[in-house]
Amino acid sequence: MEPVKEYTNGEVTIVWKPKTCIHSEKCWRGLPEVFKPKEKPWIDAEGASTDEIVSQVKKCPSGALSYYMNNEENKKEMSKIEVTVLENGPLMVSGGCEITHKDGTKETKEKAAFCRCGHSANKPFCDGSHKAEDFKG
Repeated sequence: MEPVKEYTNGEVTIVWKPKTCIHSEKCWRGLPEVFKPKEKPWIDAEGASTDEIVSQVKKCPSGALSYYMNNEENKKEMSKIEVTVLENGPLMVSGGCEITHKDGTKETKEKAAFCRCGHSANKPFCDGSHKAEDFKG
């Protein structure tokens, strides 16, 4: 099972799945007050407002970052499934999907970036290897 870390400001909890990350850098470039890759812990949930955090987490292309509202009534629900082919990059699936792995284990993800180049060390997920391999497609 993939390790998961959670960081909260009391109102919202940021969920981080490090093995799912494709290192797009959108998190820390977009909200450096919260996402600080050179610090430990690297997420400071107190660094910005809940609205700013939610807005930035929604921009995570791989689903490595997600969130939930601590108030049970406001927990995020999965929406319709959307599939996007990124030029020279992964296949992005968002909106919630159940993934069945080759060993039969299942997991549900709100977002996932699937490898198209064949070089990921974290198949079926993208790990950013397409950049080093100069994948075109």
